[in-house]
Amino acid sequence: MVSRMFRIEAEVDKARRDLLGSRLRDTNTAASPVLRALRGTPQEREEPLHLWATDAADELAGGLVGHTWTSWLHVALLWVDERHRGTGLGARLLAEAERIAREERGCRAARLETWDFQAPEFYKKQGYEVVCVIPDYPPGITEYTLTKRLS
Repeated sequence: MVSRMFRIEAEVDKARRDLLGSRLRDTNTAASPVLRALRGTPQEREEPLHLWATDAADELAGGLVGHTWTSWLHVALLWVDERHRGTGLGARLLAEAERIAREERGCRAARLETWDFQAPEFYKKQGYEVVCVIPDYPPGITEYTLTKRLS
């Protein structure tokens, strides 16, 4: 007889969160020949990629937070202080992240998400292409996913 009784929890402690994460990762990896082939290779590991820029006064002027995984760079956050916008710093941070991803980590492509009130046009100028548009996410705002080949 199959039990239909389940207890579902939203909050779990660190040990159970780690167990759930590894179980999901292992199960999904087992289901994919591509992910199975990555097992034990350097590309299997997700590696953080963080850049920061300081100005002449040694104040934080901008930064980029992302990671590399398989052959992709994923840019999670790119920020330039208001005082330094329009100086090319954002493009320099993005270009350096792409260089590190391509030359040091073997990445062939990059991806990122941005909202319509942020910087989709900036990323297009850097060679990114829109591959997904999600209107009304969150309500009243459009989210874009963009990608770029790094070869």
